[in-house]
Amino acid sequence: MVEGRESLENLIEKIIFINRVAKVHKGGRRFRFAAIVVVGDGNGRVGYALGKAPEVPDAIRKALDKARKNMVEVPVVQGTIPHEVLGEYGSAKVILKPASPGTGVIAGGVVRAIMDAVGVKDILTKCLNSTNPHNVVKAVFNAFSQLESAEMVAQKRGKSIEDIAA
Repeated sequence: MVEGRESLENLIEKIIFINRVAKVHKGGRRFRFAAIVVVGDGNGRVGYALGKAPEVPDAIRKALDKARKNMVEVPVVQGTIPHEVLGEYGSAKVILKPASPGTGVIAGGVVRAIMDAVGVKDILTKCLNSTNPHNVVKAVFNAFSQLESAEMVAQKRGKSIEDIAA
């Protein structure tokens, strides 16, 4: 149990977006908050979640708990991604391109927060059509699901990594 807690303490937590929602009643408006957060270990594992609550800190806490439970593996090769990929969700499209060392993270706010949490140091990104934070986050995770490292491709084809690279 102690080891699990230590790994949770080292996570990078980023708040992507906080939305205030109003519901109109006879006595006035009632406000609630929705928070999108990203949690990563900076070493290829990342998760995201949406938390809703009457207060901002409660919404963030709920989202962080959910995000920790829904983490996925992202192949990171020498600080970048293995190949170019296009992620889509709704009308949002996100292009992720590997970059040479020293380039840095060329990305907007939402994608930059996700890349920081994953641990990607060099990448080129572009959001197309929609910049809605909900859909952009889901498009990035769609792109992550399409990424395959050379080891994964070699294992799938039943060949060695040298055969794939040649």
